[in-house]
Amino acid sequence: MNKNDFLEEIKKLGINLTNNQEEDLEKYYNLLIEENKKINLTTITNKEEVYLKHYYDSLTIIKVIDLTKDLSIIDIGTGAGFPGLVLKIVFPNLKITLLDAQEKRIKFLNKVIKELNLKNIKTVHSRIEDYKEEKFDIVTSRAVAKTNILLELSCQLLKTNGYFIFLKSNIDQELEESKNALKILNLKLIKKEEFYLPKENSKRTILKIKKEKDVTSKYPRNFSKIKKNPL
Repeated sequence: MNKNDFLEEIKKLGINLTNNQEEDLEKYYNLLIEENKKINLTTITNKEEVYLKHYYDSLTIIKVIDLTKDLSIIDIGTGAGFPGLVLKIVFPNLKITLLDAQEKRIKFLNKVIKELNLKNIKTVHSRIEDYKEEKFDIVTSRAVAKTNILLELSCQLLKTNGYFIFLKSNIDQELEESKNALKILNLKLIKKEEFYLPKENSKRTILKIKKEKDVTSKYPRNFSKIKKNPL
């Protein structure tokens, strides 16, 4: 997917970029490739693949949530910043937190944030289950871990009536394995959005899961009840 194809495809998602946003995505790509020579940030380095498999894929979250609203979002296991950093560039109204357990990735993200002069975005160097400083409207993650594990580890990060939005590939088996977690944590699957990436036609799935009631206080550390009933 070249840049023009990318711009045309995101228009179908209702997204129109400013010249500055286009330039920021270019700068982001250049910084990614430069830093990837030093540390392993991504195996995808071809520019057309980055625009398709990282940039476009990250923006498909708009299929299930209105990103023009002033939302607080935490991207857990953000890696090189997908989807969180892309979302911030394209939707500057969002309050973004990028969380990752690897310090080298956090340093890279801080470099990009500084170079692009992004505001209302921060990084957190922490394991998911250890971060309990605040709660968010949306908890998102892209290809990090199985759904049941993500729900268990990050439920304390989500506000009541907030949403988990996980970007996945084919997840039928994962959903089956997540039934226990959904029940115990009082979560409800609101939407399962399936589609195919343009150009290569690989399958993608977005899960939208609502937190209807906060029950995490009953399971203060590692949700012991869930542990007794394996996910």
